[in-house]
Amino acid sequence: MRGPDGSEFPNRGVYLEVVENERLVFTNAYTRAWEPSDKPFMTVILTFEDKGRSTKYTALVRHWTVEDREAHEKMGFHKGWAICTEQLAALVTSG
Repeated sequence: MRGPDGSEFPNRGVYLEVVENERLVFTNAYTRAWEPSDKPFMTVILTFEDKGRSTKYTALVRHWTVEDREAHEKMGFHKGWAICTEQLAALVTSG
């Protein structure tokens, strides 16, 4: 992940499911292959549903604990995911 100022925030993880144009599931519970991470944090489920002239995008983030979710919120989770969604919309409409 790269911030607006160019700062890099490496995130190691694996994809658990990839269904083209429909679904992405990834987690940081594993760092690569099936090597467990030291501190699992979350699993993300992204779905894309064809609605004809539009696509319904749903992002579901499951944290391992309430404390992990609260820590993620303090890191700017909502703002960050909103920016990602805006960037995705811009990418889709530019093509």
